[in-house]
Amino acid sequence: MPDEAATLRLGAALAAGVAPGRVLTLRGDLGSGKTTLVRGLLRALGHQGHVKSPSYALVEVYVFSSLNLYHFDFYRFKDRSEWLSSGFRDYFNAESVCIVEWPERAQGLLAPADLDLQLEFALPGRQATLRAQGAAGRAWLDVARKHWSPASSR
Repeated sequence: MPDEAATLRLGAALAAGVAPGRVLTLRGDLGSGKTTLVRGLLRALGHQGHVKSPSYALVEVYVFSSLNLYHFDFYRFKDRSEWLSSGFRDYFNAESVCIVEWPERAQGLLAPADLDLQLEFALPGRQATLRAQGAAGRAWLDVARKHWSPASSR
């Protein structure tokens, strides 16, 4: 992905497969584009407001009709006990979509994600690697691939 616009398009492609009960984990260094990708996903779902990183709040909530989408950032978690005491376990259910930045900070406590996305810096931009886990993840990835356009639509 050569630029921010491509990262936003990947987020939009992922939005096409969003469904209740799905979990997306985002991995990558600080500044690799995790929140930018979520911004693209949310915009494609119709969110018109500000999209900010949940780094300080730990979770940002977005409601779309009957769908609750939770955008988590576990970067500040120092150990597993913080996850256990957070109460976030209840958010991961069949009615919600959860997107988790820094899932390794809750390692072993989260169920496997349907999709795991790794963003890495690669000249001239970033490289995204998506891994589907289970039938729901494969279905989500298939839908995203059908909507993915690496080139600008201009």
